[in-house]
Amino acid sequence: MSKYPIIVFEGIEGSGKSFHIRNLEKYLKKKKIKYLKLREPGGSKNSEKIRNLILNKKSNFNKITDLFLYLAARNENYETIIKKNYKKKLILIDRFIDSTIAYQHYGMGVNKKIIIMLNKFILKNLKPSFTFLNTVNMKNLKSRINKRSNKNRYDKFDIKFYQKVQKGYLKLSKNKKKYMIINSNNQINENKKIIIKKIDTFF
Repeated sequence: MSKYPIIVFEGIEGSGKSFHIRNLEKYLKKKKIKYLKLREPGGSKNSEKIRNLILNKKSNFNKITDLFLYLAARNENYETIIKKNYKKKLILIDRFIDSTIAYQHYGMGVNKKIIIMLNKFILKNLKPSFTFLNTVNMKNLKSRINKRSNKNRYDKFDIKFYQKVQKGYLKLSKNKKKYMIINSNNQINENKKIIIKKIDTFF
């Protein structure tokens, strides 16, 4: 594995992935490890414009349109940020390839082979070095989403949709060494320690 891996945090809404990325950022700064952070959708200037379009509460895109918007944002990130920083800095990504498969295939029913093909077309042979998959039960998911003051379009699906997506994530992670499942129903401080301990093994 490269000295500067690509670390991805995956998970459905309310699973705590963004919190753990912020905590990991603090740790990397303390250790003086060079890194950059991206989120999907979003990241580069153009990708953030696409993010605003996708997540706008008034948007009502067809599922195929949604897919192409996500991939357009990813392509902008790859071409303008990821490609030139790969193996020069640790790259932290809040959602990446598996999110597209989990949401657009398992959640919305888009053909999985098409998603995989388009990802390969954009990213060539680039893949995450390691993925933390954050899981959450539906009771905690509802509670955490309800506490959000600014809800976007993806915060407003029914529970069955989130269940399908999370099951999809778990299928993607099954029997893979480069995955670690973080149960966000457990104590936050325990999960912080587990993540940092794993990150230390990369250095």
